[in-house]
Order: sequence, then structure tokens, then C-alpha cells
Amino acid sequence: MTKKTRPIRTKRRTVRDSQVEMTQLVLPNDTNQLGNLLGGRLMEWMDIAAAISAQRHSNRVCVTAAVDGLVFHQPIRLGEVVTLRASVNRAFGTSMEVGVSVIAENQLTGARKTANTAYLTFVAVDDHLLPVAVDPIIPLTPEQKRRFGEALRRRTLRLRPLRREK
Repeated sequence: MTKKTRPIRTKRRTVRDSQVEMTQLVLPNDTNQLGNLLGGRLMEWMDIAAAISAQRHSNRVCVTAAVDGLVFHQPIRLGEVVTLRASVNRAFGTSMEVGVSVIAENQLTGARKTANTAYLTFVAVDDHLLPVAVDPIIPLTPEQKRRFGEALRRRTLRLRPLRREK
């Protein structure tokens, strides 16, 4: 008698299910000699927000595999409030691309600016740190569908073999 296997059911996960919003206040210990937020500190905050988003989508521990398109558009100043928004753009088997945008706000003037953007790739792992499959993501809005398509292009470029120069 052969044992029948049941098909694996995937959960319907939308981009909204993975959304994360995190807020930080830029304190003196976070800044350089010019009074600007250290790039490394901002990258740490982005990695945390993106990891929470990936884990929210996969219900697994997720590890950072790559960072693409990390752009520092404008400096963030001491005393500004930083809002990080992250969500999964697309899932690829065991990995996910998470988009992060960073808004800086001067609470004295109310001025807000997009200060930073990046795309981080995470891999979901099991208790033995081996990659595990994640559910696909369902983009619903035109913006989510655009980001879904762009994620595949970024992944294709990132995984393309490097050409060695002679």
C-alpha cells in the first residue's frame, strides 16, 4: 500500500500582511561630527525593519542575504524623527526581497523628506539554519505590482555571473 502525500497548501499572503513601520529618534550617539545620522546606524535600522517584514511574511527566522540599491538621498540630522517602512516586494522559493523607504521629519518645522531607500534580500531558515520555502506574495495595487516586477529584474541582475576582467 502506497502512502498518499497531500499537496502543500500555501497561504494567501498579501504585501499588506508583511508591512512594517518603525520609528527612531536620531540622538547624539547616532551621529557623526557633522550632526548627521551615521550611515551604518541607518543601515542597521533598515536591516531590522526589513527582517521583521520578511519574518512576518514567512513566519520563520530570516537572514540577510543581499542589499541592493542602497541610496542615501539626503542627510538625516540630529533630533529628526526617522520612519522606516518595509514590506515584501516578492518571494522567490526560499528568499524574499523587502523594500525599505526612510522618511526623515523635522518635528519643529514639520518638514519631511525621503532620505533613503534600499532593497534587502532575506532567506527563511529552519531550526538547523537550512533554507525553507516561503509562500508567494500577492501584489494587489498598481504600485505593489510594479515593485513585484522590478524585484525579479533586480534578482536576475544580482544572480548573473560576474564577468572576470583579463
